[in-house]
Amino acid sequence: MDILTRRHYADKVDSWIGKGNIIVLVGPRRVGKSYILKDFIERHSKEEDINVIYVDKEKKAFGNIKTKDDLDNYIENLFQPGKHNCILVDEVQQIEKFEESICSWYTEDNTDVIITGSNSKMLSGDLSTLLAGRYVEIRVHPLTYPEFLEFHSLQDSDESLMKYLNYGGLPGLRRIGLDSDEHVWAYLSSVFNTIMLKDIIERHDIRNVPFLNNLIAFYADTTGKLTSANSISKYMKSQGESISSNLVLLYRSFYEEAYLLNSASRYDIHGKKILESNEKVYWDDLGLRNLKAEGGLDSYIEKVIENAVYKHLCFLGYKVQVGVLGAGEVDFVCTKPGETAYVQVTYLMGEQSTRDREFGPLEKIRDNHPKYVISATPFLTSRDENGIKHISLREFLNKGL
Repeated sequence: MDILTRRHYADKVDSWIGKGNIIVLVGPRRVGKSYILKDFIERHSKEEDINVIYVDKEKKAFGNIKTKDDLDNYIENLFQPGKHNCILVDEVQQIEKFEESICSWYTEDNTDVIITGSNSKMLSGDLSTLLAGRYVEIRVHPLTYPEFLEFHSLQDSDESLMKYLNYGGLPGLRRIGLDSDEHVWAYLSSVFNTIMLKDIIERHDIRNVPFLNNLIAFYADTTGKLTSANSISKYMKSQGESISSNLVLLYRSFYEEAYLLNSASRYDIHGKKILESNEKVYWDDLGLRNLKAEGGLDSYIEKVIENAVYKHLCFLGYKVQVGVLGAGEVDFVCTKPGETAYVQVTYLMGEQSTRDREFGPLEKIRDNHPKYVISATPFLTSRDENGIKHISLREFLNKGL
């Protein structure tokens, strides 16, 4: 199967070539980090002035590279001083003391290093220790909706959008296909179980596995709802599990570290400060979220739509928080350096009460930052109401804000 270029990441990687930093691709398992390396090779290996040195520790051919000395010797034999050397190492954590080799080679003239690693041994939180600030991190997300269409050769339609919202954006589904629900959910289950086992249970020596599973199911059910560790602890006790709020916070940090979940803190719009109590939790991949949820897509469509909007805002580079405005709430406060936007999300915009609920909080914000309502209302064409832009979910997922 041919490799499809994910242009967003290809451009990001290319933009850091020659800038003197180790390039590190991070993200959950099976999100396509290895294929971004392979795509880099396809795009650059035929250029006369570039020498690509590639190590893939998932292949038997590289089984003899076990230590940093092995890696140094392999690179030394292929290194060409007269060219721009690009050293790519996939699953780098399998090499003992890899950081000593990587940190040495990237200082060579006209040399770039790009690495990926499994979350069980080289999660984002470990990088500052291993590479001591000499790296730039590129976060790899599941497929966006346009990428999903390309990977599965689909036309943009309501039916395709529903498939995306249901199955999510793991690139490996391209090989599985979307024709069999049984095959799709079996694949997603395999990915989920591997993350739980390798990146959480084994990594952190978890003993209370039943609670670990119950808590992740709880987060699937409460996607997009304000929760606190204390309220979850009380709920679990009502279900017969005596769990402290500290343990809830600890386990949630494990999910986030493995890129299963993301949390959005509350932000006081008028006071311009972050509020410490209560957060909303969203899933990194919609398919994995739906795998752990009760019922079918129609029973939790609003949660999935809100999660999809949150994830796409993150992909667009925004820091996303939950807005607090007096007694009301704005779904998302989205910020980049020098840029702020407010976003409300709803499934359908029909009755006046829904319109008041979604537009009302935005109308109370007195600054001049852009404001949006995103909905899946059928036949919606973009329109402005009192300076607030109402756009369709499909338009947002295709074109952004």
